[in-house]
Amino acid sequence: MADRPKIALYWCAGCGGCEESVIDLAEDLLNVAEKAEIVFWPVALDARYRDVAAMNDAEIDATFINGAIRLDDHVRMVRLLRKKSKHIIAHGSCAHMGGVIGLANLFTPRQLLDCAYRQVPSMADPSGPLPGEGENGPLMPELLPAVKSLDQVVKVDAIIPGCPPPPDTMARVIDDVIHGRLPAEKTVFAHRKALCHQCPRLDSRPEKIEITRFKRLHETRWDPNVCFLPQGLICLGPVTRGGCDARCIDANMPCRGCFGPTERVDDFGAGAIACIAAMMAETEEPALTQLVDSIADPAGLFYRYCLATSILGTGHTP
Repeated sequence: MADRPKIALYWCAGCGGCEESVIDLAEDLLNVAEKAEIVFWPVALDARYRDVAAMNDAEIDATFINGAIRLDDHVRMVRLLRKKSKHIIAHGSCAHMGGVIGLANLFTPRQLLDCAYRQVPSMADPSGPLPGEGENGPLMPELLPAVKSLDQVVKVDAIIPGCPPPPDTMARVIDDVIHGRLPAEKTVFAHRKALCHQCPRLDSRPEKIEITRFKRLHETRWDPNVCFLPQGLICLGPVTRGGCDARCIDANMPCRGCFGPTERVDDFGAGAIACIAAMMAETEEPALTQLVDSIADPAGLFYRYCLATSILGTGHTP
């Protein structure tokens, strides 16, 4: 069928979970292959950069790109795919906001390589050259000075949030592309309201929450039927977009914000901090300091998925 829509998928810096969200279509993936032409998907099909370069501009109807932009190779590839695609869809939290990969922006590329190749206990020769060093070393893609989200490098038409996105959302978006229903610009395939509105524990959340000590999950036996927040467990549902079907909540785990901010929040991390700060019962020193200190790893908690796109900046300053 010559008129089948053309789809491409590409994986930048990520864990592979977004690729799983496609594989999780199970037998429906066979229908996709029947109704659409998958012209580029390196994780599943034999494909080359030159194959994409040889295509006409805007020949691909929609390209799904997951993962953060970490390497110069990623920049080169996504710019080429942008040129060859009518629509670019950010697929998952890392493409959307930089994701967990973006926490690397707390350090310089040199510090990251030194940690990975010299400081970990499993290294047999911690004094050896780092990747790309030495005259006889292999040529390696270059780490960018900072991790970036996809829309910091190319124009993004739509976003499928989540770490990873729900398979039913993937199925719906791919089906839309197959039937020519390409998303409107800046579409986010999620709810406009916060996750709290679809949370199964919403009725147990009190009107006013006053937290005297923040607890970590291993420090307490929490009630699986009651809102996490009045139990002193940080949940980011109040500032996170709904649309995930409260999967973590159903698994008795608090929300960590992988769907990103609601439309009313410009910076997810700052919004999350403000939300949690409003629930602090203490207002005077030193009790307030002690309460704040009970939050373990604030950067990793409030900026877990969004540091690369936050107002804190996009890179470590030496």
